[in-house]
Amino acid sequence: MFILSILFFVTAILYSSVGFGGGSTYLALLLIWDIPYYIFPVLALVCNVIVVSGNSFNYIRTGNFNSKLLLVYLVGSIPFAFLGGSIAVEKKFFEIILFVVLSLAGFFLLISNRNYSEKIIKINDINPLFSIMIGSVIGFTSGIVGIGGGIFLSPILFLLKAAHPKQIVTTASLFILLNSISGILGQLTKENVINELFNYYPLFLAVLIGGQIGNFLNLKFLSNRLLAILTSLLVIFVAMRIGIRIF
Repeated sequence: MFILSILFFVTAILYSSVGFGGGSTYLALLLIWDIPYYIFPVLALVCNVIVVSGNSFNYIRTGNFNSKLLLVYLVGSIPFAFLGGSIAVEKKFFEIILFVVLSLAGFFLLISNRNYSEKIIKINDINPLFSIMIGSVIGFTSGIVGIGGGIFLSPILFLLKAAHPKQIVTTASLFILLNSISGILGQLTKENVINELFNYYPLFLAVLIGGQIGNFLNLKFLSNRLLAILTSLLVIFVAMRIGIRIF
């Protein structure tokens, strides 16, 4: 548990530094460590909530919250995150889904990292129905796997030029927070593991501290672009580990 806690700590630092929770990598680490399958989606989602809560508060405090941008994606994502979380998936199939999700997430984040250092001058108007569809797909996938979905939403918003960069990062953090809560509720309809969660308190403590450090690095020292590159490389590395495990 000590080594796993250290890895969770490092993951929380990297992900929180670019406004994410780290759920995808927490899942991969729990899978590699052979944590009981029925509990680790909930563990990853709880860690997500712990990390992005601090991020969301700090981003909102800096005045980058765009409620109109966020709400249209939540309309589809929250109910579908609950629905996805309530669906029972065989472990082997889950591993394949996680491999695909991590590979895509790492790729999307890698190709969009340059946007973290650019000022978007022209903001595009996105059709609300299209936004709801995007939110629904991300929410459903996130609920099944046990992630917040921000690692998909953020690159998509950058590519669509839906808002200014800081507003996009803030939106992704809040999206992760609310989707993770919805996903947890969905997951708990399958397995009541609340009492068992206390056995993993070192992981929660590790991500709490790591998340605060990562948020501080984001605000004070390192560029968002560099941190996005580091995070994407971490995601791709973990995806490769899972791919080797599966195939």
